[in-house]
Amino acid sequence: MSTEKQQFILMPVRGLSARGPTATPELRKFLLSMHGIMPRPGSGATARPDSGATDRPDSGGSRPSGGALRSVPGVKIKVLDSVHEDGAKLVEMSPESVAALRAQQPGMRIVPLVYYYPAISPRPAVQSKSTLHTARISVQTKIKIVSANTGQPIAGAQVIAFTNYAQKEGVDGITNKTGDVSFQLGGAAKVERLYVYPEKAFWSLLKKNMSITSSMTIPLQPIDLSYPDAIRHFYPNRHANDGQGIKVAVIDSGINLSHPDLAVAGGLCTVLGENEQAYGDAGSGHGTHVAGLIAARGTPPSGLRGLAPAATLRSYRVFGENSDRATNFAIIKAIDRAVTDGCDLINMSLGGGKPDDATRAAIEDARAAGSLVIVASGNDGRGPVSFPALDSLAVAVSAVGRKGTFPANSTALGDVMKPEGKDKKNFVAAFSNIGIEIDLIGPGVDVISTVPGGYAPMSGTSMACPVVTGVAAKLLAQHASILGMARSQARSDAMAQMLLNSAKTLGFKAEFEGRGLP
Repeated sequence: MSTEKQQFILMPVRGLSARGPTATPELRKFLLSMHGIMPRPGSGATARPDSGATDRPDSGGSRPSGGALRSVPGVKIKVLDSVHEDGAKLVEMSPESVAALRAQQPGMRIVPLVYYYPAISPRPAVQSKSTLHTARISVQTKIKIVSANTGQPIAGAQVIAFTNYAQKEGVDGITNKTGDVSFQLGGAAKVERLYVYPEKAFWSLLKKNMSITSSMTIPLQPIDLSYPDAIRHFYPNRHANDGQGIKVAVIDSGINLSHPDLAVAGGLCTVLGENEQAYGDAGSGHGTHVAGLIAARGTPPSGLRGLAPAATLRSYRVFGENSDRATNFAIIKAIDRAVTDGCDLINMSLGGGKPDDATRAAIEDARAAGSLVIVASGNDGRGPVSFPALDSLAVAVSAVGRKGTFPANSTALGDVMKPEGKDKKNFVAAFSNIGIEIDLIGPGVDVISTVPGGYAPMSGTSMACPVVTGVAAKLLAQHASILGMARSQARSDAMAQMLLNSAKTLGFKAEFEGRGLP
Protein backbone atom coordinates (compact mmCIF):
# COMPACT_ATOMS: atom_id res chain seq x y z
CA MET A 1 0.00 0.00 0.00
CA SER A 2 1.32 3.45 -0.97
CA THR A 3 1.89 5.93 1.86
CA GLU A 4 2.68 8.85 -0.45
CA LYS A 5 0.26 11.74 0.13
CA GLN A 6 -0.88 14.03 -2.67
CA GLN A 7 -3.09 17.11 -2.80
CA PHE A 8 -6.48 17.15 -4.50
CA ILE A 9 -9.53 19.36 -4.81
CA LEU A 10 -12.82 17.80 -3.74
CA MET A 11 -15.82 19.52 -5.32
CA PRO A 12 -19.37 19.01 -6.57
CA VAL A 13 -20.09 17.77 -10.06
CA ARG A 14 -21.11 21.31 -11.10
CA GLY A 15 -19.72 24.57 -9.77
CA LEU A 16 -17.77 25.26 -6.59
CA SER A 17 -20.67 24.80 -4.13
CA ALA A 18 -23.03 21.88 -3.57
CA ARG A 19 -26.23 23.74 -4.38
CA GLY A 20 -28.89 23.38 -7.04
CA PRO A 21 -30.37 20.37 -8.79
CA THR A 22 -27.05 18.70 -9.65
CA ALA A 23 -25.90 18.44 -6.02
CA THR A 24 -27.31 15.61 -3.89
CA PRO A 25 -28.11 16.19 -0.21
CA GLU A 26 -25.65 13.43 0.66
CA LEU A 27 -22.76 15.16 -1.13
CA ARG A 28 -23.59 18.50 0.46
CA LYS A 29 -23.61 16.90 3.90
CA PHE A 30 -20.29 15.24 3.15
CA LEU A 31 -18.65 18.52 2.12
CA LEU A 32 -20.10 20.29 5.15
CA SER A 33 -18.66 17.56 7.38
CA MET A 34 -15.27 18.08 5.75
CA HIS A 35 -15.45 21.78 6.56
CA GLY A 36 -16.30 20.96 10.15
CA ILE A 37 -12.95 19.29 10.75
CA MET A 38 -10.77 21.87 8.99
CA PRO A 39 -7.76 22.67 11.17
CA ARG A 40 -6.96 26.01 12.62
CA PRO A 41 -3.91 27.47 10.82
CA GLY A 42 -0.90 25.42 11.91
CA SER A 43 -2.85 22.71 13.75
CA GLY A 44 -2.40 19.98 11.11
CA ALA A 45 -5.57 18.10 12.14
CA THR A 46 -6.55 15.03 10.13
CA ALA A 47 -10.07 14.59 8.72
CA ARG A 48 -12.04 11.35 8.88
CA PRO A 49 -15.21 12.41 7.02
CA ASP A 50 -18.70 11.43 8.08
CA SER A 51 -21.48 11.66 5.50
CA GLY A 52 -24.04 12.11 8.28
CA ALA A 53 -23.02 15.62 9.35
CA THR A 54 -25.71 18.27 9.71
CA ASP A 55 -25.99 21.44 7.61
CA ARG A 56 -24.48 24.70 8.80
CA PRO A 57 -24.76 28.24 7.36
CA ASP A 58 -22.21 29.11 4.66
CA SER A 59 -19.59 31.53 6.00
CA GLY A 60 -17.97 32.10 2.61
CA GLY A 61 -14.69 30.34 3.26
CA SER A 62 -13.84 31.12 6.90
CA ARG A 63 -11.65 28.66 8.82
CA PRO A 64 -13.62 26.94 11.61
CA SER A 65 -12.26 25.22 14.65
CA GLY A 66 -10.76 21.75 14.22
CA GLY A 67 -12.38 18.55 15.50
CA ALA A 68 -12.61 14.86 14.58
CA LEU A 69 -15.64 13.09 13.11
CA ARG A 70 -16.17 9.33 13.08
CA SER A 71 -14.08 7.51 10.51
CA VAL A 72 -15.18 6.09 7.16
CA PRO A 73 -13.41 2.78 6.43
CA GLY A 74 -10.46 3.10 4.05
CA VAL A 75 -10.50 6.90 3.80
CA LYS A 76 -8.10 9.20 5.63
CA ILE A 77 -8.10 12.84 4.55
CA LYS A 78 -6.27 15.91 5.76
CA VAL A 79 -8.30 19.04 4.94
CA LEU A 80 -6.06 22.01 4.14
CA ASP A 81 -8.38 24.76 2.91
CA SER A 82 -11.91 25.46 1.69
CA VAL A 83 -13.70 27.75 -0.74
CA HIS A 84 -17.16 27.29 0.82
CA GLU A 85 -18.47 25.25 3.72
CA ASP A 86 -20.50 23.15 1.30
CA GLY A 87 -18.05 23.49 -1.56
CA ALA A 88 -14.57 22.87 -2.92
CA LYS A 89 -11.95 21.63 -0.45
CA LEU A 90 -8.19 21.34 -0.78
CA VAL A 91 -7.19 18.04 0.79
CA GLU A 92 -4.24 15.72 1.18
CA MET A 93 -4.63 11.96 0.89
CA SER A 94 -3.07 8.79 -0.44
CA PRO A 95 -3.96 7.12 -3.78
CA GLU A 96 -5.68 4.35 -1.80
CA SER A 97 -7.89 6.90 -0.07
CA VAL A 98 -8.73 8.43 -3.46
CA ALA A 99 -9.89 5.07 -4.76
CA ALA A 100 -11.98 4.42 -1.64
CA LEU A 101 -13.49 7.89 -1.74
CA ARG A 102 -14.54 7.48 -5.38
CA ALA A 103 -16.51 4.41 -4.38
CA GLN A 104 -18.18 6.18 -1.46
CA GLN A 105 -18.90 9.51 -3.20
CA PRO A 106 -19.33 8.78 -6.93
CA GLY A 107 -21.07 12.13 -7.47
CA MET A 108 -18.05 14.18 -6.38
CA ARG A 109 -15.15 15.44 -8.51
CA ILE A 110 -11.65 14.63 -7.27
CA VAL A 111 -9.37 17.04 -9.14
CA PRO A 112 -5.55 16.82 -9.00
CA LEU A 113 -3.58 19.92 -8.10
CA VAL A 114 -2.40 21.79 -11.22
CA TYR A 115 0.10 24.67 -11.42
CA TYR A 116 -0.13 27.79 -13.57
CA TYR A 117 2.48 30.44 -14.37
CA PRO A 118 2.67 34.17 -15.23
CA ALA A 119 2.07 34.71 -18.96
CA ILE A 120 5.15 36.86 -19.45
CA SER A 121 7.41 36.52 -22.47
CA PRO A 122 10.22 34.07 -21.62
CA ARG A 123 13.79 35.29 -21.66
CA PRO A 124 16.44 33.34 -23.58
CA ALA A 125 18.23 30.96 -21.24
CA VAL A 126 21.73 29.46 -21.22
CA GLN A 127 21.44 25.69 -21.39
CA SER A 128 25.09 24.67 -21.63
CA LYS A 129 28.30 26.09 -20.14
CA SER A 130 30.48 23.02 -20.46
CA THR A 131 32.07 23.97 -23.79
CA LEU A 132 33.10 27.31 -22.38
CA HIS A 133 34.71 25.95 -19.25
CA THR A 134 36.72 23.23 -20.95
CA ALA A 135 38.19 25.44 -23.67
CA ARG A 136 41.95 25.78 -23.65
CA ILE A 137 42.01 29.58 -23.64
CA SER A 138 39.87 31.75 -21.38
CA VAL A 139 38.86 35.38 -21.62
CA GLN A 140 38.01 37.01 -18.28
CA THR A 141 35.42 39.65 -19.06
CA LYS A 142 33.95 42.24 -16.74
CA ILE A 143 30.94 44.11 -18.07
CA LYS A 144 29.70 47.26 -16.37
CA ILE A 145 26.10 48.32 -16.98
CA VAL A 146 25.46 52.05 -16.55
CA SER A 147 22.87 54.74 -17.30
CA ALA A 148 23.41 56.34 -20.69
CA ASN A 149 22.36 59.69 -19.21
CA THR A 150 24.29 59.86 -15.97
CA GLY A 151 26.88 57.07 -16.12
CA GLN A 152 25.59 55.75 -12.78
CA PRO A 153 25.90 51.97 -12.31
CA ILE A 154 22.79 49.83 -12.69
CA ALA A 155 22.53 47.05 -10.12
CA GLY A 156 20.37 43.95 -10.42
CA ALA A 157 20.43 43.74 -14.23
CA GLN A 158 20.50 40.26 -15.77
CA VAL A 159 23.22 39.88 -18.40
CA ILE A 160 23.15 36.88 -20.77
CA ALA A 161 26.01 36.27 -23.24
CA PHE A 162 25.63 33.55 -25.90
CA THR A 163 28.75 32.31 -27.66
CA ASN A 164 26.61 29.86 -29.63
CA TYR A 165 23.01 31.04 -29.70
CA ALA A 166 21.66 28.09 -31.69
CA GLN A 167 23.04 25.65 -29.10
CA LYS A 168 22.20 28.01 -26.21
CA GLU A 169 25.82 27.95 -25.02
CA GLY A 170 26.95 30.90 -22.99
CA VAL A 171 27.12 32.50 -19.57
CA ASP A 172 24.86 34.70 -17.49
CA GLY A 173 24.90 36.72 -14.30
CA ILE A 174 23.43 39.64 -12.34
CA THR A 175 25.15 43.00 -11.95
CA ASN A 176 26.27 43.92 -8.43
CA LYS A 177 25.83 47.28 -6.69
CA THR A 178 28.63 48.78 -8.79
CA GLY A 179 26.92 47.62 -11.99
CA ASP A 180 29.51 44.91 -12.69
CA VAL A 181 29.20 41.29 -13.75
CA SER A 182 32.18 39.04 -14.53
CA PHE A 183 32.30 36.11 -16.94
CA GLN A 184 34.87 33.47 -17.79
CA LEU A 185 34.49 33.02 -21.54
CA GLY A 186 36.49 30.03 -22.68
CA GLY A 187 38.31 30.80 -25.93
CA ALA A 188 35.61 33.24 -27.08
CA ALA A 189 36.61 36.44 -28.85
CA LYS A 190 32.98 37.26 -29.65
CA VAL A 191 29.50 36.65 -28.36
CA GLU A 192 26.76 36.05 -30.88
CA ARG A 193 24.15 37.74 -28.71
CA LEU A 194 24.28 39.78 -25.54
CA TYR A 195 21.04 40.44 -23.66
CA VAL A 196 20.69 42.90 -20.78
CA TYR A 197 17.50 43.02 -18.69
CA PRO A 198 17.40 45.77 -16.03
CA GLU A 199 14.91 45.48 -13.18
CA LYS A 200 13.28 48.86 -13.81
CA ALA A 201 13.74 52.44 -15.06
CA PHE A 202 15.68 51.43 -18.21
CA TRP A 203 15.06 49.75 -21.54
CA SER A 204 16.49 46.30 -22.12
CA LEU A 205 19.29 45.81 -24.64
CA LEU A 206 20.20 43.31 -27.36
CA LYS A 207 23.58 43.34 -29.13
CA LYS A 208 24.58 40.84 -31.82
CA ASN A 209 28.03 39.64 -32.94
CA MET A 210 29.80 41.65 -30.28
CA SER A 211 33.56 41.64 -29.79
CA ILE A 212 34.69 40.84 -26.27
CA THR A 213 37.29 42.80 -24.34
CA SER A 214 38.57 42.20 -20.85
CA SER A 215 36.64 45.19 -19.51
CA MET A 216 33.79 47.03 -21.14
CA THR A 217 30.99 49.43 -20.26
CA ILE A 218 27.50 49.18 -21.74
CA PRO A 219 25.05 52.07 -21.37
CA LEU A 220 21.28 51.58 -21.10
CA GLN A 221 18.67 54.13 -22.13
CA PRO A 222 16.45 55.35 -19.28
CA ILE A 223 12.68 55.21 -19.70
CA ASP A 224 10.79 58.41 -20.49
CA LEU A 225 7.23 58.08 -19.16
CA SER A 226 6.02 60.19 -22.10
CA TYR A 227 7.49 57.69 -24.57
CA PRO A 228 4.93 56.55 -27.20
CA ASP A 229 5.01 52.79 -26.60
CA ALA A 230 2.49 50.48 -28.31
CA ILE A 231 -0.24 51.23 -25.77
CA ARG A 232 0.05 54.98 -26.23
CA HIS A 233 0.03 54.45 -30.01
CA PHE A 234 -3.16 52.37 -30.08
CA TYR A 235 -4.87 54.14 -27.17
CA PRO A 236 -3.63 57.75 -27.05
CA ASN A 237 -6.67 59.23 -25.29
CA ARG A 238 -7.09 58.12 -21.68
CA HIS A 239 -9.05 60.31 -19.31
CA ALA A 240 -9.01 60.44 -15.53
CA ASN A 241 -12.66 59.33 -15.21
CA ASP A 242 -12.42 56.36 -17.59
CA GLY A 243 -13.66 53.18 -15.91
CA GLN A 244 -15.61 54.99 -13.20
CA GLY A 245 -17.79 52.61 -11.20
CA ILE A 246 -16.18 49.38 -12.49
CA LYS A 247 -14.56 46.87 -10.14
CA VAL A 248 -11.61 44.95 -11.59
CA ALA A 249 -9.99 41.90 -10.01
CA VAL A 250 -6.31 41.26 -10.71
CA ILE A 251 -5.63 37.57 -10.00
CA ASP A 252 -1.85 37.52 -10.04
CA SER A 253 1.28 37.94 -7.90
CA GLY A 254 -0.19 40.82 -5.89
CA ILE A 255 -0.19 44.59 -6.42
CA ASN A 256 2.31 46.94 -4.81
CA LEU A 257 0.37 48.91 -2.21
CA SER A 258 2.71 51.88 -1.97
CA HIS A 259 3.12 52.81 -5.64
CA PRO A 260 1.95 56.44 -6.09
CA ASP A 261 0.08 55.64 -9.32
CA LEU A 262 -1.96 52.76 -7.90
CA ALA A 263 -4.94 52.62 -5.54
CA VAL A 264 -5.89 49.16 -4.32
CA ALA A 265 -9.30 48.89 -2.67
CA GLY A 266 -8.66 45.50 -1.06
CA GLY A 267 -8.15 41.88 -1.88
CA LEU A 268 -7.08 38.49 -0.60
CA CYS A 269 -4.08 36.18 -0.63
CA THR A 270 -5.26 32.65 -1.40
CA VAL A 271 -1.84 30.96 -1.20
CA LEU A 272 -1.96 28.08 1.27
CA GLY A 273 -0.07 28.88 4.47
CA GLU A 274 0.33 32.61 3.80
CA ASN A 275 -1.42 35.56 5.43
CA GLU A 276 -4.77 36.15 3.73
CA GLN A 277 -4.31 39.91 4.04
CA ALA A 278 -0.90 39.84 2.31
CA TYR A 279 -2.27 40.70 -1.13
CA GLY A 280 0.50 43.17 -1.95
CA ASP A 281 3.25 42.42 -4.47
CA ALA A 282 4.96 39.12 -3.62
CA GLY A 283 8.28 40.04 -5.19
CA SER A 284 8.07 39.60 -8.96
CA GLY A 285 6.45 42.91 -9.90
CA HIS A 286 4.28 41.08 -12.43
CA GLY A 287 0.92 41.82 -10.81
CA THR A 288 1.91 45.45 -10.23
CA HIS A 289 2.75 45.85 -13.94
CA VAL A 290 -0.57 44.26 -14.90
CA ALA A 291 -2.51 46.52 -12.51
CA GLY A 292 -0.87 49.66 -13.88
CA LEU A 293 -1.88 48.82 -17.42
CA ILE A 294 -5.49 48.60 -16.27
CA ALA A 295 -5.84 51.48 -13.85
CA ALA A 296 -2.67 53.46 -13.07
CA ARG A 297 -3.67 57.00 -12.05
CA GLY A 298 -0.49 58.98 -12.69
CA THR A 299 0.14 61.71 -15.23
CA PRO A 300 3.20 61.69 -17.52
CA PRO A 301 5.98 62.68 -17.41
CA SER A 302 6.05 62.10 -13.65
CA GLY A 303 3.69 59.11 -13.65
CA LEU A 304 1.70 56.73 -15.83
CA ARG A 305 -1.97 56.45 -16.68
CA GLY A 306 -3.68 53.14 -17.42
CA LEU A 307 -6.61 52.46 -19.73
CA ALA A 308 -9.25 52.89 -16.99
CA PRO A 309 -7.68 55.00 -14.22
CA ALA A 310 -10.98 55.52 -12.37
CA ALA A 311 -11.72 51.80 -12.09
CA THR A 312 -11.57 50.18 -8.65
CA LEU A 313 -8.68 47.72 -8.39
CA ARG A 314 -8.76 44.66 -6.17
CA SER A 315 -5.77 42.34 -5.71
CA TYR A 316 -6.08 38.56 -5.37
CA ARG A 317 -2.65 37.05 -4.89
CA VAL A 318 -2.35 33.43 -6.05
CA PHE A 319 1.44 33.23 -6.50
CA GLY A 320 3.48 32.55 -3.38
CA GLU A 321 6.22 34.76 -2.02
CA ASN A 322 8.96 34.92 -4.69
CA SER A 323 7.29 32.02 -6.53
CA ASP A 324 6.37 31.76 -10.21
CA ARG A 325 3.63 29.17 -9.87
CA ALA A 326 0.06 29.17 -8.59
CA THR A 327 -2.19 26.21 -7.83
CA ASN A 328 -5.59 25.75 -9.40
CA PHE A 329 -7.04 25.79 -5.87
CA ALA A 330 -5.56 29.23 -5.13
CA ILE A 331 -6.95 30.45 -8.46
CA ILE A 332 -10.48 29.13 -7.95
CA LYS A 333 -10.61 30.55 -4.44
CA ALA A 334 -9.50 33.92 -5.83
CA ILE A 335 -12.11 33.84 -8.61
CA ASP A 336 -14.81 32.95 -6.11
CA ARG A 337 -13.84 35.78 -3.76
CA ALA A 338 -13.60 38.29 -6.64
CA VAL A 339 -17.17 37.41 -7.61
CA THR A 340 -18.31 37.68 -3.98
CA ASP A 341 -16.64 41.10 -3.78
CA GLY A 342 -18.66 42.30 -6.78
CA CYS A 343 -15.90 42.50 -9.37
CA ASP A 344 -17.24 43.08 -12.86
CA LEU A 345 -14.05 42.08 -14.68
CA ILE A 346 -11.49 39.45 -13.68
CA ASN A 347 -8.01 39.68 -15.22
CA MET A 348 -5.86 36.54 -15.27
CA SER A 349 -2.45 37.03 -16.89
CA LEU A 350 -1.48 33.43 -16.25
CA GLY A 351 -1.70 29.98 -17.78
CA GLY A 352 0.30 27.02 -18.95
CA GLY A 353 -1.10 24.27 -16.75
CA LYS A 354 -3.14 21.28 -17.84
CA PRO A 355 -6.86 22.02 -18.24
CA ASP A 356 -8.63 21.16 -15.00
CA ASP A 357 -12.23 20.83 -13.90
CA ALA A 358 -11.83 23.10 -10.90
CA THR A 359 -10.71 26.17 -12.86
CA ARG A 360 -13.37 25.49 -15.49
CA ALA A 361 -16.01 25.40 -12.75
CA ALA A 362 -14.78 28.66 -11.23
CA ILE A 363 -14.93 30.46 -14.59
CA GLU A 364 -18.41 29.02 -15.19
CA ASP A 365 -19.56 30.21 -11.77
CA ALA A 366 -18.11 33.68 -12.42
CA ARG A 367 -19.94 33.98 -15.72
CA ALA A 368 -23.15 32.74 -14.09
CA ALA A 369 -22.75 35.49 -11.47
CA GLY A 370 -22.31 38.26 -14.05
CA SER A 371 -18.50 38.63 -14.04
CA LEU A 372 -16.38 38.49 -17.21
CA VAL A 373 -13.06 36.61 -17.06
CA ILE A 374 -10.29 37.84 -19.41
CA VAL A 375 -7.22 35.61 -19.79
CA ALA A 376 -3.80 35.75 -21.48
CA SER A 377 -3.38 33.23 -24.33
CA GLY A 378 0.17 32.24 -23.29
CA ASN A 379 3.71 32.68 -24.61
CA ASP A 380 4.86 29.47 -26.25
CA GLY A 381 6.06 30.90 -29.54
CA ARG A 382 2.88 30.58 -31.61
CA GLY A 383 1.88 27.44 -29.74
CA PRO A 384 -1.78 26.58 -29.10
CA VAL A 385 -3.80 28.73 -26.72
CA SER A 386 -3.03 27.72 -23.15
CA PHE A 387 -5.52 26.98 -20.40
CA PRO A 388 -7.44 28.72 -18.86
CA ALA A 389 -7.68 31.07 -21.90
CA LEU A 390 -8.60 27.91 -23.79
CA ASP A 391 -11.89 27.70 -21.88
CA SER A 392 -14.74 28.84 -24.11
CA LEU A 393 -16.24 31.04 -21.36
CA ALA A 394 -12.99 33.03 -20.98
CA VAL A 395 -12.04 35.94 -23.23
CA ALA A 396 -8.67 34.85 -24.71
CA VAL A 397 -6.16 37.56 -25.60
CA SER A 398 -3.12 37.38 -27.92
CA ALA A 399 -0.39 40.02 -28.26
CA VAL A 400 0.40 42.55 -30.99
CA GLY A 401 3.56 44.62 -31.26
CA ARG A 402 4.40 47.68 -33.32
CA LYS A 403 7.73 48.56 -34.87
CA GLY A 404 9.04 51.91 -33.70
CA THR A 405 7.39 51.78 -30.28
CA PHE A 406 10.54 50.47 -28.59
CA PRO A 407 14.24 51.33 -29.06
CA ALA A 408 16.00 49.76 -32.06
CA ASN A 409 18.39 47.86 -29.76
CA SER A 410 15.72 46.59 -27.33
CA THR A 411 15.39 42.86 -26.70
CA ALA A 412 11.86 43.29 -28.11
CA LEU A 413 13.49 43.20 -31.54
CA GLY A 414 13.45 39.42 -31.15
CA ASP A 415 9.66 39.49 -30.82
CA VAL A 416 9.14 40.90 -34.33
CA MET A 417 7.72 38.21 -36.59
CA LYS A 418 5.32 37.90 -39.49
CA PRO A 419 2.46 38.11 -40.21
CA GLU A 420 2.20 41.86 -40.54
CA GLY A 421 -1.11 43.68 -40.37
CA LYS A 422 -2.73 46.07 -42.80
CA ASP A 423 -0.28 48.58 -41.32
CA LYS A 424 3.09 46.91 -41.97
CA LYS A 425 4.45 48.22 -38.67
CA ASN A 426 2.07 45.98 -36.72
CA PHE A 427 3.00 42.36 -36.07
CA VAL A 428 1.75 39.44 -34.00
CA ALA A 429 4.34 38.96 -31.25
CA ALA A 430 6.61 35.99 -31.89
CA PHE A 431 5.97 34.69 -28.36
CA SER A 432 2.16 34.88 -28.55
CA ASN A 433 0.05 31.74 -28.55
CA ILE A 434 -2.57 31.60 -31.29
CA GLY A 435 -5.56 29.52 -32.37
CA ILE A 436 -9.26 29.57 -33.13
CA GLU A 437 -9.93 30.21 -29.43
CA ILE A 438 -8.43 33.73 -29.62
CA ASP A 439 -11.10 36.39 -29.03
CA LEU A 440 -9.12 39.64 -29.05
CA ILE A 441 -5.61 41.01 -29.47
CA GLY A 442 -3.88 43.70 -27.39
CA PRO A 443 -0.52 45.48 -27.36
CA GLY A 444 1.97 43.38 -25.39
CA VAL A 445 5.50 44.06 -26.68
CA ASP A 446 7.73 46.30 -24.53
CA VAL A 447 4.83 48.18 -22.93
CA ILE A 448 5.63 50.46 -20.00
CA SER A 449 3.82 50.17 -16.69
CA THR A 450 4.20 50.32 -12.93
CA VAL A 451 6.52 48.06 -10.92
CA PRO A 452 7.48 48.26 -7.24
CA GLY A 453 9.58 51.37 -6.81
CA GLY A 454 9.12 52.71 -10.33
CA TYR A 455 8.34 51.76 -13.90
CA ALA A 456 9.52 49.22 -16.46
CA PRO A 457 8.69 47.80 -19.89
CA MET A 458 7.56 44.18 -20.08
CA SER A 459 6.43 41.87 -22.86
CA GLY A 460 3.92 39.03 -22.95
CA THR A 461 0.30 38.16 -23.40
CA SER A 462 0.39 38.98 -19.68
CA MET A 463 0.52 42.61 -20.78
CA ALA A 464 -1.92 42.37 -23.69
CA CYS A 465 -4.56 40.86 -21.39
CA PRO A 466 -4.83 43.78 -18.92
CA VAL A 467 -4.88 46.27 -21.79
CA VAL A 468 -8.02 44.54 -23.04
CA THR A 469 -9.37 44.45 -19.48
CA GLY A 470 -8.73 48.18 -19.15
CA VAL A 471 -10.55 48.87 -22.42
CA ALA A 472 -13.42 46.67 -21.23
CA ALA A 473 -13.66 48.70 -18.00
CA LYS A 474 -13.71 51.95 -19.97
CA LEU A 475 -16.45 50.68 -22.29
CA LEU A 476 -18.50 49.10 -19.51
CA ALA A 477 -18.56 52.37 -17.57
CA GLN A 478 -20.33 53.89 -20.58
CA HIS A 479 -23.06 51.21 -20.65
CA ALA A 480 -25.31 51.83 -17.67
CA SER A 481 -27.91 49.44 -19.04
CA ILE A 482 -25.46 46.51 -18.81
CA LEU A 483 -24.15 47.55 -15.39
CA GLY A 484 -27.69 47.70 -14.10
CA MET A 485 -28.53 44.14 -15.11
CA ALA A 486 -28.99 41.45 -12.48
CA ARG A 487 -25.73 39.59 -11.85
CA SER A 488 -26.32 36.58 -14.04
CA GLN A 489 -25.09 34.84 -17.16
CA ALA A 490 -27.08 37.34 -19.23
CA ARG A 491 -25.06 40.20 -17.73
CA SER A 492 -21.66 38.63 -18.42
CA ASP A 493 -22.82 37.65 -21.92
CA ALA A 494 -23.82 41.27 -22.58
CA MET A 495 -20.41 42.44 -21.34
CA ALA A 496 -18.61 39.99 -23.60
CA GLN A 497 -20.76 40.98 -26.57
CA MET A 498 -20.09 44.68 -25.92
CA LEU A 499 -16.33 44.07 -25.78
CA LEU A 500 -16.13 41.77 -28.81
CA ASN A 501 -18.28 44.04 -30.96
CA SER A 502 -16.04 47.02 -30.15
CA ALA A 503 -13.05 45.37 -31.84
CA LYS A 504 -11.60 46.32 -35.20
CA THR A 505 -9.40 44.03 -37.25
CA LEU A 506 -5.73 44.87 -37.68
CA GLY A 507 -5.63 42.75 -40.81
CA PHE A 508 -4.52 39.44 -39.27
CA LYS A 509 -6.30 36.12 -39.61
CA ALA A 510 -8.79 35.26 -36.88
CA GLU A 511 -6.45 32.66 -35.39
CA PHE A 512 -4.01 35.51 -34.60
CA GLU A 513 -6.36 38.31 -33.51
CA GLY A 514 -9.88 36.89 -33.06
CA ARG A 515 -12.19 39.84 -33.56
CA GLY A 516 -9.26 42.25 -33.49
CA LEU A 517 -8.20 45.17 -31.28
CA PRO A 518 -10.97 46.41 -28.95
